[in-house]
Amino acid sequence: MGRLFGTDGARGVANTELTCELAMSIGRAAAMVLIENGGRRPTVIIGKDTRASSDMLEAALTAGLCSVGANVLPLGVVPTPAVAYLVGKYKADAGIMISASHNPCEYNGIKLFDGNGYKLPDTLEAEIEAIVLDGSKTPPVPTGGAVGRVLPARTAVDDYVQHLLETMPVDLRGMKLAVDCANGSASATARKLFSALGADCVYINDQPDGENINENCGSTHIEVLAELVKKMRYSGGVAFDGDADRCLAVDEKGNLIDGDKIIAALAYHMKEQGRLPGDTAVVTVMSNLGFFRFCEEKNIHTVSTAVGDRYVLEEMRRSGYELGGEQSGHIILTHYATTGDGQLSAIQLLAMARQRGWKLSKIGSLMERYPQVMVNVRADAAQKKQFNESESLQGAVRAADESLGKEGRVLVRVSGTEPLVRIMVEGKDFEQINTIAMELANTIKAELAAGSAGRA
Repeated sequence: MGRLFGTDGARGVANTELTCELAMSIGRAAAMVLIENGGRRPTVIIGKDTRASSDMLEAALTAGLCSVGANVLPLGVVPTPAVAYLVGKYKADAGIMISASHNPCEYNGIKLFDGNGYKLPDTLEAEIEAIVLDGSKTPPVPTGGAVGRVLPARTAVDDYVQHLLETMPVDLRGMKLAVDCANGSASATARKLFSALGADCVYINDQPDGENINENCGSTHIEVLAELVKKMRYSGGVAFDGDADRCLAVDEKGNLIDGDKIIAALAYHMKEQGRLPGDTAVVTVMSNLGFFRFCEEKNIHTVSTAVGDRYVLEEMRRSGYELGGEQSGHIILTHYATTGDGQLSAIQLLAMARQRGWKLSKIGSLMERYPQVMVNVRADAAQKKQFNESESLQGAVRAADESLGKEGRVLVRVSGTEPLVRIMVEGKDFEQINTIAMELANTIKAELAAGSAGRA
């Protein structure tokens, strides 16, 4: 990944790391690259989540784009996948989503999509980075009528919801559901979507105030939804993250149905219907061992990629597969979408339950989940580099992995979006894997701290 764009766009604390000046520079550079590659005045759509800083960054991006001659079409508060879909429907040249996804409200981010609704290719991101960070090119300064304009808003929410409704083979009448909107983008769309499908829903965390996005709610705090579903005896519940590109679910007993279980269920269902190209699902190396065991039993092929939904999508596009995703709830159904879509995943899972006459607990029990321990160690950019280059730390990871044999595994990686080294240990014996994870975390912390002290 580059210096500005990580695995999921440019991201940081809004107004200190992701500043208005930086957003304006990204807007200028993006407009310049679009004009150079398209040879005409481009139109860029902009969506945003509910963070207080999203309005500020939208204004800065808009100013930057217009100052180089691009037109801007604001969508308002919408999910990230809405931007990916509407860029094609509105025949725009690019799309921008302002969001930091599942992160706390002080963070924000800028995600760029091309005219086909896919995340901007690395080559174009590199061009934009060079203009912003290195001053490799000077953006033009048009005047008069050549300055870009802000176009009239469109019915973005209604158009996106209609697209989701058209993917549904059945309605959801008779289902009683709890829907957790994470006080984020789904707050603008979920009520319209599930009401149109006929579900009897209670909506929680759908009153954003600019600060409460992802705060003890949504897919990162699924226990809130689980408790409500159990207490009220609902058919189940679904939870989204701040920009609604992730979905996790709970069954009628309050048990978690994570991304691996959703992908496993959809792969099984789609294969039986003859709708799973290559009988293959694409996941990341972080998917649970239970997922791979389930797929082996059901003769479903799996392809593993590096962590990040962009890598999953790249493999899907390269090989013609239509189902993939991550344990975190990023699920991609390329027959309907060009990126992960939490609400699309939710209604397809619920459609499966309706078509098969199954409770969500049966769907969730298709795959046995192996115990898994996740530990994060804080690490700045220098410490991430130190971890990757340390032979002793890499040796410690290998030794831990070998100690589990074939009944488990250890995966350690630096985060592409947060200042963390992520440790994952998986196996059948929880006590064993928990001990290994904690010992490994302490080893990494100690060496990174020593390295930082040496650099001071």
